[in-house]
Formats: sequence, C-alpha cells, structure tokens
Amino acid sequence: MKSALEQLEEERKIPKEKIIDAIEQSLAAAYKKEYGKKGQIIRCRFSIDTGDTEFLQVKIVVDDTTVYIAKEGEEEENEEPRPEDDLRARYNEEHHIFLEDARIIKKDAQIEDEIVFPLEYKDDFGRIAAQTAKQVIIQRIREAERTSILDEYGAKEGEIISGFVQKEERGFLYVDFNRATGILPREEQIPGERFRRGERIKAYLYHIEETPRGVSLKLSRTHPKFIEALFAIETPEVASGVVEIKAVAREAGARSKIAVFSNDEHVDPVGSCVGQKGVRVTTVMQELHGEKIDIIPWSEDPQTFVSSALSPARVLDISIDEKEHKALIEVADDQLSLAIGKGGQNVRLAAKLTGWRIDIKGIEGSVPAEAVESEEKEEGFVKLGDLKKAIEKATHEEEADEPVSEEIAEEIEEMTNEQAPEEETVTEDPATVDEPAEEVEK
Repeated sequence: MKSALEQLEEERKIPKEKIIDAIEQSLAAAYKKEYGKKGQIIRCRFSIDTGDTEFLQVKIVVDDTTVYIAKEGEEEENEEPRPEDDLRARYNEEHHIFLEDARIIKKDAQIEDEIVFPLEYKDDFGRIAAQTAKQVIIQRIREAERTSILDEYGAKEGEIISGFVQKEERGFLYVDFNRATGILPREEQIPGERFRRGERIKAYLYHIEETPRGVSLKLSRTHPKFIEALFAIETPEVASGVVEIKAVAREAGARSKIAVFSNDEHVDPVGSCVGQKGVRVTTVMQELHGEKIDIIPWSEDPQTFVSSALSPARVLDISIDEKEHKALIEVADDQLSLAIGKGGQNVRLAAKLTGWRIDIKGIEGSVPAEAVESEEKEEGFVKLGDLKKAIEKATHEEEADEPVSEEIAEEIEEMTNEQAPEEETVTEDPATVDEPAEEVEK
C-alpha cells in the first residue's frame, strides 16, 4: 500500500494524505451501503502503517430550536421538512442527538458539535458495497488529480509551455502535456504553419478551463503576449525587468511591431532585444516561422513615438491633434508607399501600437535624401562625368586615326535617349566630329 501511494504521489502529483482520505471515504461508503441506516453519518479511520480499519458513527448535537420534531405518525407521511418549519432539519435519531443527552457523554458539548460512537467492525462487504467503494476512491483520486493540475498550471498561466502534438482534428490541434491536454484552435494558429504528430510545440497558455473530462488548457500562438514571453526567454534584460516591452502590435505570420523601454539609461532597449549580430531577434523569428519583427524605442512624446512606429519610413513632418487623438504625417513621395506598407500593413500596425489614428500624405515635389547626396546629378539627368567620357571617346581629339566604334556609338545613344542617325562615320579630319557627337555636346 505504501509503495502504491508513493507511486501515485510521484507520477500524478497527488499528496499521500488526499489518497488516504479517499480510501477512508470509500470504505465508509461501502460500510453504509451494506450495514448502515438512513440518515447515518459514518466515517472510517484507516492506518497505512498497520492496515487497521475503524468505523465510527457521528451524531450532531441539536435542540428543539435547530430541528423539527415530527408528531407521532407524521414522519412517514412527510419525510421532507415543510416550509412552515423555517427550513429546519427533521429530527433523526441516527443523525442527531439532543444537547442534554450529549452532555452526558461530553460535559462541554455545544449545539452543532459532533459526538462520535464506535461501530462494530465489518470486513465482509457484498459486491454492490465493494463496487461503491471502488467508484468513490476513483472519483476522489480524479478530483485530487484535477486539483493538483489546476494548482500546477494555474501558476503557469500567462507563460509559454511546451508539449507534444497529439493529434489534429477539425482544425483543432491537441497538445499532450503528460498530465493535461492543451487545445490550440485554428484561429490561434499562425497561418501557414503545420505540425506533425509527436512534434514538440511551444504555445502561450492564456486560459485554464475545468471540464467534465478533465482540465483543458487553452493555447495560442497568435497572442501578442506570445512575443513578449519569447523575448523574455531570449533576452535576460527583459526577464529581469530592466527592459520593458510597453506595447505589441501583431499580425500573426506576417509582421509585428514592439515598443521597448529601458529603466537603465546605460542599457539600450533596442540593442538588447536585437542581440549581437541579431541572434536574439532571429531566434524569436524562427520560432514564429519567419514572421518579421520591428523593434522601436518607446517614448512618452507622441510625435517621437508615432514617427518611430512608422519605421522603416522616414517622417518629414508630424502634427498632433490631441482632441481627436489623431496624427498627420508628411513623408516624401518616394516614402509614401513604404510608410503605408503592403495593403496598409505598416500604418495599421503603427496605429495599433501607438493607439493614435494616423493619416499619411506625401509632399509633392519633395526631393529624397539620396538625390542631393551626389554632386554629379543635376535635375535627374545623367551624370556629367559619364557624359564627358563618352564625348572624349567619340571625338578622339588626340588620336582619331580610326572611326568611332559601334559600341561607343551605342553607349552615347543610350545615355542621350536619342536615336543616332544610321550609317554615320567620322571624317578623316581629327578636328571634326560626327552629328551624334554634336548632339551629345549640346
């Protein structure tokens, strides 16, 4: 018996005391089924060391104010208390004992105390009584196991748990956690991901539900908190609380944006989450099957925060309307599509992340930063340096013994976007050039 109890305690995490209590209740139920009377309260004391069993009858101390005493012959007609009895219990000599009689046995007895009487020991239970004992002990052990699972996984609610795929049925993915089963609905799965039976899977535990079949764990891989939990695993600064993830906006399977803040001025929040050579954020992205993640610094200033949230687009100007909680963003024309994103994804995630309504417009005629970096560009035409080289090749002012090659003529034609006259050749005079060269010089 000791060995069996220790095994149950180790495998199912059920305390030994609860199993002994279940055994005592089952034996008491069997005794009452076989030898008990109506209304009796029977208890059992079981010793795991010696195996001895003791049966007891318990009576509740009452008086005429707490019970209804039926008149002679009334008990058989009305077995249940009547409404006019103020819902008092009907007196039963097998269940109750009056205060005066109780004080004969126990001097300091009070109303609602329990008076215990030993019963004759019986061990020859019938088939029905034995079946009753079996059902009681199975039920009590299941209840104890359910309580143990609720206590264990209740402490893990809001965390990532790992299990093995059990089966897939009608879009629902069932995950085995040894002592409990998790359910991952289709809407909580990342679009496009597939898992095979027996494959290990990580998921976010967001709810625990107790059902007649046992404890059910509600899982999700699309929940925004799933990303926070993954970064807490990969980033020690997030796990310790030095770096906080202030907000998360996510479209599962496509893209996510997270806003991070550092409580220590010497710690870079974005760099902590990215990791050396991007190893930390890459690990999170691999777990999410390639979902893109934008990490931006959180700021109390709405202008700074909204501008950063539209990354990778560069904002030229921003105006905030506090009353309507709206932000008007101005970007260069070539940045407009980048700011909006594919299907409006970038601006939609930025609005969800910041909580501001965002309107974006492009500035017509604005010159992107790349257009003014090179001095060799002028109003969008070709580079002057390339044009001069082409002219020098075409004219051959120093050495023009040979006519212009077809390759040089084609190069000039492409750069000027004009079609060169057919069958034009260079004259023998080195000082003169053909018509295409003159057009290029103009």
